Amino acid sequence: MLKTLRNAFKVKDIRNRIIFTFFMLIIIRIGSQLPVPGVNRDVFAEWFASQSGDAFSFFDAITGGSFEQMSIFALNITPYITSSIIMQLLTIAIPKLEEMQKDGEEGRKKIAEITRYVTIGLALIESVAMAIGFGRMNQLEEYNALSVITVVVTLTAGSAVLMWLGERITEKGIGNGISIVLVINIISRLPEDFSTLYQQFIAGQSIPARAVLAAVIILVVVVLMVVFVIILQDAERKIPVQYSKRIQGRKQVGGQSSHIPLKVNTGGVIPVIFAQSLMQTPVIIASLFGKNEGSGIVSKILSGLSQSNWCNPSQPVYSIGLVVYIALIIAFAYFYTSITFNPLEIANNMKKQGGFIPGIRPGKPTSDYLSKILGYIVLIGAVGLSIVAFMPIFFSGVFKANVSFGGTSIIIIVGVVIETIKQIESQMLVRYYKGFLND
Repeated sequence: MLKTLRNAFKVKDIRNRIIFTFFMLIIIRIGSQLPVPGVNRDVFAEWFASQSGDAFSFFDAITGGSFEQMSIFALNITPYITSSIIMQLLTIAIPKLEEMQKDGEEGRKKIAEITRYVTIGLALIESVAMAIGFGRMNQLEEYNALSVITVVVTLTAGSAVLMWLGERITEKGIGNGISIVLVINIISRLPEDFSTLYQQFIAGQSIPARAVLAAVIILVVVVLMVVFVIILQDAERKIPVQYSKRIQGRKQVGGQSSHIPLKVNTGGVIPVIFAQSLMQTPVIIASLFGKNEGSGIVSKILSGLSQSNWCNPSQPVYSIGLVVYIALIIAFAYFYTSITFNPLEIANNMKKQGGFIPGIRPGKPTSDYLSKILGYIVLIGAVGLSIVAFMPIFFSGVFKANVSFGGTSIIIIVGVVIETIKQIESQMLVRYYKGFLND
């Protein structure tokens, strides 16, 4: 990775793109500190401190602390991520959107434009709900129509600006603009998290050997998780494909061998985000309405949905929520793969191009074979995702390691870093061939 970056800085165009991306990220981090007008930040900070261990910790992590600071980027790019997922699901359900997606670059531009409008709409809905909720909890300096409109406009505009900055990074920077914004938000919280771990497990030890052992264990766990995620993200099953020879004009074409790469982690981080969102939505709604955990049936259910209560030795019954969480990850992994990967379409395309899998007949037998292999692969990937999601929850519940990053954050960071490095390498390769052809 360091070698790739070092070589990238030798190419002027790529160097300018990296510098442009760096300055865009500085602007984003500055905006994350600018407060929303009309919000009483002290009162909000007190309320957030009572909630951050439950529903809002992950949300604050992916916003880079913007939500905790109640800055103009408090919503961050979460509306864009949600709208992208919605559009991806609608593309399968609505034939017209599916046609747009297959319509090349022009179709993708139209879908991107619709995604922007959906993002603004979601940001507007979320900001209205937050402004009214904050007003009812006396977190606004003045709860009136003007202050609510000010908060709504500021939060919606902040989300729109971040979306625009992410697109500029994609266009004029090193690519993956929205993903890079998300990663820099998560990374910005890591120094505070490691400081918390240091104060909790190392600085407080009276015996130096215990402090060293704690530091080694923390380092080993983090490294093993990163390595495991790298393996999970890069693992794939290659299905061999052979193309038959055919006569085209006076030439004989085809006959070459290829393969279909089936990624083990076909859904990426999406199944975890789906499962986490479904589990935490009731808790977030209850928190906004002031329904704290108590002794009632509803309160006990909310406690079971909250990750902060899982793997707690003193309250093992709440870990049922963890079992439901893992089951949802596996279910969403199959669901997301089923709507993004169509074995029948791939089998038909192979048949049209004269391709076949050795030992498997073209058409439906090929589709059935791909579905069978995909079923095994998805299960392996879903179990891997579950392990990554489970480990931080386990250490948080058993050892009270209260940090904002978790398995989801690690998957996002590793996945985006790997993809960005690959994009830089491909850009360098394009420049190399251009220079070779010009010579």
